Amino acid sequence: MTTTEISKARGEAWLAGADLRPTRQRVLLASLLVGDGRDRHVTAEWLHDAACASGDKVSLATVYNTLRAFTDAGLVQEITVDGTGSYFDTKLDDHPHFYWEDEGRLSDAGSEALQIVNLPDAPDGMDIAKVDIVIRLRAKR
Repeated sequence: MTTTEISKARGEAWLAGADLRPTRQRVLLASLLVGDGRDRHVTAEWLHDAACASGDKVSLATVYNTLRAFTDAGLVQEITVDGTGSYFDTKLDDHPHFYWEDEGRLSDAGSEALQIVNLPDAPDGMDIAKVDIVIRLRAKR
């Protein structure tokens, strides 16, 4: 099997695990996200550029819609680092992130020593669903 065939098979299996119909665009984007077996943090724009670089035609709107479907199906989690855009993470367990402000890049942060204590009580009728931690980094000046 070629690397491309392996990536496609991984993408198709990933979609099947979430009961998502394997359209051409979904398989393409899934292959780019998980085809090499590595976790990644991507923007819609990065994924669009990667799809175009592979020689396939896909619109940016289709990429956004597909990432929304992947998020809704629980295949990726969306991480918002500022009001202008989101990153999509293929690693689904709870973990903190570093946001490298100078590079506009998101990466996993170690969580071994992280402790979250004394959270405020949730308002009446609400449960805390998740706590997202994004640690912003910038070069020392």
